[in-house]
Amino acid sequence: MSFTLFLRLWLMVFLHYFVWGAWYVTLSTYLNDTLKFPGGQIGLAYGTTAIGAMVSPFFAGIVADRFFATQRLLGCLHLIGAALLYYVSTTKTFSAFYPALIAYTISYMAGHGLTNALTLHHSKNPAKEFPLVMFMGSVGWIAAGFVLSGFKLEDNAGMFRLASGAALVMGLYSFTLPNTPPRGAGAPVNLRTMLGLDALKLMRDRSFCTFILCSFLICIPLSFYFNWMHAFMGELKITNAAMKLTGAQVSDVVFLLLLPLLLRRIGVKGILILGMVAWTVRFGLLTQFDAARDATWMLYTAIAVHGMCYDYIFVMGRMYVDKRATPDIRAATQGFHAFVTLGAGMFVGSWLAGVTAGALTYPVSADAQAHLWQNIWFVPAAMSGALIVVFAVLFKDNEPQPTQGGPDPSR
Repeated sequence: MSFTLFLRLWLMVFLHYFVWGAWYVTLSTYLNDTLKFPGGQIGLAYGTTAIGAMVSPFFAGIVADRFFATQRLLGCLHLIGAALLYYVSTTKTFSAFYPALIAYTISYMAGHGLTNALTLHHSKNPAKEFPLVMFMGSVGWIAAGFVLSGFKLEDNAGMFRLASGAALVMGLYSFTLPNTPPRGAGAPVNLRTMLGLDALKLMRDRSFCTFILCSFLICIPLSFYFNWMHAFMGELKITNAAMKLTGAQVSDVVFLLLLPLLLRRIGVKGILILGMVAWTVRFGLLTQFDAARDATWMLYTAIAVHGMCYDYIFVMGRMYVDKRATPDIRAATQGFHAFVTLGAGMFVGSWLAGVTAGALTYPVSADAQAHLWQNIWFVPAAMSGALIVVFAVLFKDNEPQPTQGGPDPSR
């Protein structure tokens, strides 16, 4: 890959993730403090990305792979998204806000697969070049957090207008990207393949079934963090929370670099358990955090372990799926894993996180409520701790069986 192409793809990934980072982290504060939506509705709002993750494979599989060049479809989706985001910024009622956000997240989540496909199509050495390009996703997310805090957009509709402007730039820029023709032009549409149902045969293995079930359940603690962490910091009067939360993305980079070293030392099972322990530690610290005393180290430690929480569960999970699946169902199994986690798991987790936080509130004035944060954080802490036991007992990192035609030389 030439240096010029590398820079062009870097900018693509930066802009794509900047758009998401511009509204996702701070959404709960805006909906809770400004629009006064109840917890259940806030949970549903966060669940829109899960709906997008479940629906977008149909869209990408039917449209992107067969009829349109990747860069043109990516551009069109972001331009549509820019208009939808601006409309979302003008809505004041949940009945208008929710369907508009669903429509937007379907268009945006489809863009994840498109940016991945475009990058991989133009990579000469994907194993080396793809992670280097995707690194800019974390940079884009961090930059969005700094802009939100710098321009005081953390609790108002300005976050959606910022995202709308970035989506407009991304949409126009996408048309300048290298031509990437549809890969599956003329191929039949296979619903079973798009849903990853061919991967269900692996569920007969106890360890793989345990892995999928625990991956689904760990999305509930993940949803508690994403849904409520910014609102938690805002309620405790912690300034520039969006900027401070970008420490999680810095942590992503650090712990991702450590993953290969740790994998050689403690194996797949050890890495996955370490990720679950990190979730338990994170929420355990948040249950004990009290802004009135000198305990800020607890808050920043809870943010700093994000790389262990996310990378050692989800990145390691994708690597495990690739290891367990035979070549003929590898893509289907990755799709199944994404559907279970980013789709179904995040939807259930966002809904439960919203309902839990909505139930654990108390009035502080005629038009304002505060949350019983210690009780709220205890729920994902207890769930994470229980998953450690279940996973440790039932999961074994068995080597995959060779295929009928002999071992796969790529492993």
